[in-house]
Formats: sequence, C-alpha cells, structure tokens
Amino acid sequence: MCANFKPLTPQQRQDLNLPDIPFEYEDEVYPGYHLPLLFKSEQGLEWRKVMFGLVPKWAEDKSIAHKTYNARNETLLQKPSFQEAVLKRKFGVIPVTEFYESKYIDNKPQRWGVRRKDGQAFYIAALYEICKIQDEIIRSCTMITMDAIDHPMMKDFHEPGNVKRSVIVIPHARLQEWLGQTQPDIQRFVEGFPVEEFECSHVPKIKIEKVSPQLNFFDSLS
Repeated sequence: MCANFKPLTPQQRQDLNLPDIPFEYEDEVYPGYHLPLLFKSEQGLEWRKVMFGLVPKWAEDKSIAHKTYNARNETLLQKPSFQEAVLKRKFGVIPVTEFYESKYIDNKPQRWGVRRKDGQAFYIAALYEICKIQDEIIRSCTMITMDAIDHPMMKDFHEPGNVKRSVIVIPHARLQEWLGQTQPDIQRFVEGFPVEEFECSHVPKIKIEKVSPQLNFFDSLS
C-alpha cells in the first residue's frame, strides 16, 4: 500500500507540458495531506488541490481518509467508500516524482523509493470525490491499486507473505484515454508498470522539522 510519495516538481510539470498549478503543495505527502490532482473538465486538463484519502459523501468527518488512501481495483464497485466515485467516473491522476514502499530486510522494514529512470514524473491512477461536511467543502482522492504478486519489482515490497500490491501507473501516452473514460470498467488499465523504465533504491526517512511547499508561482520566473 502506498501511503507516502513525492508529487511532481515544477520542472517535471514543465517537461510534461502540463498546465500551471495555481496553488502550493507539500514536498512529501502522507494520508490527510493535500496534493495536486490532475483531471479532465470541459475546459481541458485542470488541477485540483485535494486531500490524500477519499472522503465519501456519507462520511461524518475526515478521519476516514486515513483508511481510504488506497483502493483495490478488484472491489471498487463493491466498496461503499469508492462505489459512487467510480460509477460517476471521477477518474484523475496523481503525478509523482517517486513513491515509497517498505522492503523487509532481515525482517525489518526499510523505506524504498520507486521512480522513473529518466527522471520524468509519472501518473498514478486515482479516484476523486467532492463532499460537504457541515459547512466545509472537501475534495479528496485515493490511489487505485492492483495485485503485484508477479511484478518483477513490486513483489519484493510489503510484509512477507502472498499479498503484494502496487499502484496502477497510467502511461503518458494513455493519459487522455484514462481521464476521458465513459465507463466505470478500468480493467484495460490494470497492468504492472514496465520495470525496465523504473528503478528503486533504499531511501531512509529523514526527519524534517517543517516540510516546505512547492512554490509553483516561481515557475514563471525560470
């Protein structure tokens, strides 16, 4: 399960020719943090600042986000937390620099990072939702995951056992196809990312007193 990642950088956004991001966001994201989500509207590609961890319309508070930051593709239509969002085809992507998983070495977890070899950002399949709790409008999302027991890289992560999961990576060339879906069935996108394009390494967690936001308005000065 992916619970921690680095969103794309301003330079990566420019390299992918994506729209400007009109808000700040954290350098590292955990459940409950906000992040830039890319989706498709009638005007084209747009960004929304959303919380990591989907808050369904029936939720009484935002604490559920700490349980809904990942969604199994196999049960999207059965889980009350995600059912409405997928039926309404609220698909988006979370562009990331790298995401983190635990690899067990001598029965002890180590934090490893997974990233593209070419340094480009990549798109993680996501669902998003908008709800209102009391007087607060909450925009939130979840990463969609798949079975990874046979994936050459991802099978080595998570706790020892026969349950291995991976985020679903949407290829750059299929971004518009993913965002423009007219059916809730996503099976044609459920495939492991090409391991030859990615790399992973041990990335110990560094204690930082305060996480600095990405200052996206500096883009125009570069």
